[in-house]
Amino acid sequence: MAPAEQDALAAREQLFHERVRECIICALLFASLYILCHFIITHFKKHTDFTAVHDDEDAAVNRIALGLCTFTLAVALGAVLLLPFSIISNEVLLSFPQNYYIQWLNGSLIHGLWNLVFLFSNLSLVFLMPFAYFFTESEGFAGSKKGIMARVYETSVVLLLLTLLVLGMVWVASAIVGNDAASRQSLYDLWEYYLPYLYSCISLFGVLLLLLCTPFGLSTMFTVTGKLLVKPRLLEDLDEQLSCTRLEEAAVSRRISSGKASCWLNLNVELLREQFFTIRSKRRKLELRHRASPWQRNLGYPLAMLGLLALTGISVLIVCFHVLELLLDDAAMPRGIQDASLGQVSFSIFGSFGAALQVVLIFYLMVSSVVGFYSSPLFTRLLPERQDTPLTKIIGNCVSLLVLSSALPVFSRTLGITRFDLLGDFGRFNWLGNFYIVFLYNMGFAGLTTLCLVKKVSWAVQAELIRAFGLHKLPLPVTRSRPPGKPG
Repeated sequence: MAPAEQDALAAREQLFHERVRECIICALLFASLYILCHFIITHFKKHTDFTAVHDDEDAAVNRIALGLCTFTLAVALGAVLLLPFSIISNEVLLSFPQNYYIQWLNGSLIHGLWNLVFLFSNLSLVFLMPFAYFFTESEGFAGSKKGIMARVYETSVVLLLLTLLVLGMVWVASAIVGNDAASRQSLYDLWEYYLPYLYSCISLFGVLLLLLCTPFGLSTMFTVTGKLLVKPRLLEDLDEQLSCTRLEEAAVSRRISSGKASCWLNLNVELLREQFFTIRSKRRKLELRHRASPWQRNLGYPLAMLGLLALTGISVLIVCFHVLELLLDDAAMPRGIQDASLGQVSFSIFGSFGAALQVVLIFYLMVSSVVGFYSSPLFTRLLPERQDTPLTKIIGNCVSLLVLSSALPVFSRTLGITRFDLLGDFGRFNWLGNFYIVFLYNMGFAGLTTLCLVKKVSWAVQAELIRAFGLHKLPLPVTRSRPPGKPG
């Protein structure tokens, strides 16, 4: 065999081994995410929906739908980890460029993960989750033999009709927007244009949902942190308050136990019981704060609030700086690339520290968006409950989390949180090249987040000062209203 043929054969063998290694790594990563999501869904699912006591067929259908939900939630978790994993991989390759044990961490692997997440996200949103919902609601066509296959046939027909309806709406919308023969002709290519365009619309909806939920979630996180941690109190005597609350609780308890009303006062037992439970709750909170150590009371809460305040402030500053970049340089616009050149240059001007900060901010914004999503009045009913979440609610949660998480890479790049460009089909979204959409999006995030931050912090400081100086105990001024028609 000639040397040239040996070199070509060695190159093909090396390429084959790299592809096999990438497939194994991707399979292991997804299997780990699937197992983790299985435990998460099992923690929230309603067990009575999966027992075969009443109907073995319904239980089997629910198990199949639960497996599809687990797959979708694993894809959502993978979409959340996609951008942080890419940033960390780049920094690792920069720090250890010649290390033999991390040579598997290359641009081909990262690019493959981005493509798989995009493919599985489309598959879950367009097919798996609608199939799971219709599968649980189906009963088979009238007159057909009952069984799982009858439900599969009915679900397939309904899903096919829904697919034709959605694709027709997308075709009409794109034809109206494009308004030329080339755009209408390209729609006949289902894989190259239809699905990316449909996913572009879904991603735009997810990015808008993140824009609305994230500032609301940041405000909610400040409130939740204040409830979970023990707050330090200024000019406060806990022993005196606890003693007074115990005496008040004992007095109300004696009045309830006596059950006798005085000759001049009509005793309302139900009202006294409500008052007793309120005082008891107040007494338990005071005891919890009294048992807390000085470090926990005076250091834990301020550090947590300062951490939230710092992360929120850094996010706003980065977005404001990105707005200036958008006005001065076209390179600041989010764009997609087809080749992930990892290990060449850091994506932050502060090096590894800046990259770590980017990862923290990405996770922080995702957590705040999820908190804001479940705290909003429109979606608060979707909040899962431990061991009591029906299957339809699990499906709704998986779809919502997938929409939010799959929009996270586009969200982070559009706001300038990271300089890591979008890989694969994530960078093919039509609206990413529109300067006005990107600019208004950055301005909207900076404005809403700043408004929520200032409002929340200023109100908290004002309320704490009023409580510390005892101004909340002062009686409110009473103004007498003048009867109509009577001169002053």
